[in-house]
Amino acid sequence: MSAGDDVRLGDDARPPELRRRVRRLATLLFASGLAALLVVVLWNPPSGWPHALHRLLELTFPVLLLGGGLLGAYELFMRRWLAAELTRISGPRIVEALLPHQVLEVLLDSIYGSNQANRDVMIGVLGGEGRRPLGGDLTISTHTEVHLELRAVDRELYHLTTSVTYSFKKNVHVDRFIVFATCNALLRDSISSGCQLPLFELWFVPDPELFQSSVDDMLPSVQLRIDYLDHEGGHHEAESAKLRLREVKFQQWADYLSFFREDMGPLPRQNPRQHMGDLRIFECDLSDIAGDDHTVSAIESLSVRATALQNIDDGFSYWQAPYPCYVDRITFAVKELDIDGTGTFQFNIAPFTFRSNTTSTKWIKAEDLPDLAVQSWLLPGHGVALLWRKVDDRQAT
Repeated sequence: MSAGDDVRLGDDARPPELRRRVRRLATLLFASGLAALLVVVLWNPPSGWPHALHRLLELTFPVLLLGGGLLGAYELFMRRWLAAELTRISGPRIVEALLPHQVLEVLLDSIYGSNQANRDVMIGVLGGEGRRPLGGDLTISTHTEVHLELRAVDRELYHLTTSVTYSFKKNVHVDRFIVFATCNALLRDSISSGCQLPLFELWFVPDPELFQSSVDDMLPSVQLRIDYLDHEGGHHEAESAKLRLREVKFQQWADYLSFFREDMGPLPRQNPRQHMGDLRIFECDLSDIAGDDHTVSAIESLSVRATALQNIDDGFSYWQAPYPCYVDRITFAVKELDIDGTGTFQFNIAPFTFRSNTTSTKWIKAEDLPDLAVQSWLLPGHGVALLWRKVDDRQAT
């Protein structure tokens, strides 16, 4: 269909042959009623069975005329108007009355076909299971700020400081903050779908040998700032210079990640004992950082800052969205990665998003590294990678 075509609402919803059959039926009913009326007017039979037939036609022709007339009027005039009015008035209200997962599940199955993998798409788009009315269990950040800072510790290790601020579309009704730390790529890519808790962060350490020490080094650096509602609906702000994170025992991991309880699509049920060396889970009670004896009922915005120990030779760092986030821009501070100040590092930005606003794909110096203007939604699995390499004078461009 090209622009400017005349579209009549409802006509395309049914096959043309069905519409023709309805119109033929309306014509047949009306013609039969008219014929019966003529017979009644022009024929005056004597008593007996002709009189009984005459009486039957007297009773039948009004029904035939009325049925044919109403069916024809509905098909030709009323049906398109009524369908348009029902769509305009009832459609959005019906959708709003349904649970989010019901709406999206039906839509995905009708477009993609029935498939267990549709659940991953549904959770990624919704930001949760969507089993509460009006999206009460969804986590969606409509304004997200991301800053990555790299500082060398020595010539082999560096500190990656990630600062992220989330402003949520609807208040997130939760009083706990969860941190998942892993060096297992399979777990890293499954946690967003497997976690049914609304507020969490994911730390990934690529080097398994550095995993435990990096997580221990990271824990004291975690800082949170929250805008929250208490149980009486009052608005408050709170900030923690140091956050006390409690480590969750592996026997309780199934309460936090569904793939420790059951199969999750192609991922079979996992045994927590087999991941004791590559997964750690932490949580904190957000009411602990709320001042004046307030208890946290819902979170309006959240800022997270954490510093991780990484290998310089990895050659990359990245940030990945834990739930749907609208990101305006991502900023970088990388000059302190060069501990000698010799300018031997070059950098490149590699987004993995719906669309990229990267201005250059060339390797550039730290002082020339631009901010990344994203201005788009990022879903779980989307993010940005910062790459670097060491060069000598002959390689520098």
